[in-house]
Amino acid sequence: MTEGLNLLEVEELKTYFYTFEGVVRAVDDVSFHLKRGEVLGIVGESGWGKSVTAQSIMRLVPIPPGRIVHGRIIFDNTDILGIPMDKMRTIRGNRISMIFQEPMSSLNPGYTIENQISEMFILHQDNSRGEAWNHSIEMLGKVQIPAPEKRVHEYPHQLSGGWRRLRSHTMRE
Repeated sequence: MTEGLNLLEVEELKTYFYTFEGVVRAVDDVSFHLKRGEVLGIVGESGWGKSVTAQSIMRLVPIPPGRIVHGRIIFDNTDILGIPMDKMRTIRGNRISMIFQEPMSSLNPGYTIENQISEMFILHQDNSRGEAWNHSIEMLGKVQIPAPEKRVHEYPHQLSGGWRRLRSHTMRE
């Protein structure tokens, strides 16, 4: 792979989990690259390491028991594995993000939809509460949720399953 031409390069990635029963090789020698504007789908059977691959790229693997034991992850010419976690937090959610498979585990039932969408704009784009509110309504409208001005006041349990999945997508727009 030629460094600099790709937005994301994953080379020989190995992520293992160390358990009492032994070592689980969740990701074992995965390589791929992604250019700007390209879409990549990772498919496979349940338990084949798709989510752990994504968590490794985002540096969300729980340590312990997990650990990236080998490989390189280059995002926009930055070695993700070589930067401190506080710098990674500024990249994660702002420049690179992940849409989780189960929307109910992504939404906190104790907060309104607006609080959860606007959080991204406040934390990662330094918006005021008012600007974040406007962006939240705009994002709900973009994914065709009816009456977004009303929906932002609702809680996750008040939305349909499909609308909950759209919440994850709106945060990546």
